[in-house]
Amino acid sequence: MNDNYSYKFGSLVYDLSSRTHVMGILNITPDSFFDGGNFMDTGKAIAHGIQMAEDGADFIDIGGMSTRPGSEEIPVEEELNRIIPVIKTLRKEVKVPLSVDTYRSEVAEEAMKNGALIINDISAFTYDENMAHIAAKYKATCILMHTKGMPRTMQDNPQYENLMAEILAFLEKAVWKANVEGIEQMIIDPGIGFGKTIEHNLLVIKNIYELKRLDCPVMIGVSRKSTIGALTGADVNDRLEGTIALNTIALLNGINIIRVHDAKENVRAAKIIDAYKKLSP
Repeated sequence: MNDNYSYKFGSLVYDLSSRTHVMGILNITPDSFFDGGNFMDTGKAIAHGIQMAEDGADFIDIGGMSTRPGSEEIPVEEELNRIIPVIKTLRKEVKVPLSVDTYRSEVAEEAMKNGALIINDISAFTYDENMAHIAAKYKATCILMHTKGMPRTMQDNPQYENLMAEILAFLEKAVWKANVEGIEQMIIDPGIGFGKTIEHNLLVIKNIYELKRLDCPVMIGVSRKSTIGALTGADVNDRLEGTIALNTIALLNGINIIRVHDAKENVRAAKIIDAYKKLSP
């Protein structure tokens, strides 16, 4: 099993196995569950991306369509109008790699043309059969996430016979497809909150080491999600501690990348966790 994940992003090389890497979330949407509407203004979105990079984020993940439970699709043109001006400017203003959070190949292609280097596909190529081809064409790094169902209905009583086995099989198929297309850099994500109950989410975090058999860096996104609210009673605006707690458990269980809204706080927490992990047994 490979533990050396030296990945190239343009002129940058990240050893994703050397320390925790942090992906900052930049939602340019009116309806995302936490920051919906905050960054619809292009100037505000760009400023927030710059700030996350200054706060230590290793990647900026830019999304123009919400995929929260119950969300609806928007026209491709609208998604592009939201994200492309931001990507164009941020590629010049920050050194960190830009990621596009989309499951539509038309959007991914335009993002690649304008400076994005990573495609974060919540469906792992299952919603759009052309996505793997586009990723290969532009030599993109792909984040392949497990999702059960579509965003509009994925939280309608999700059930599994064997949770981790089903997630592994789904992601293994996605990695195989990426390999066939010639995609060289893949990151996998078990998809916390995407077709999963609270118990499912906790079990995934507890057993996250099982994903290591796929020989890819593993990312997780728990930031401010409803599981934290259900466990603590905290409103979405008051879930930072819960986010850091779940990320800590995941990192101690082998995660390589955390995807977060609050870059500065999570970068600081990750430095402490990394120092602890480097201690001799």
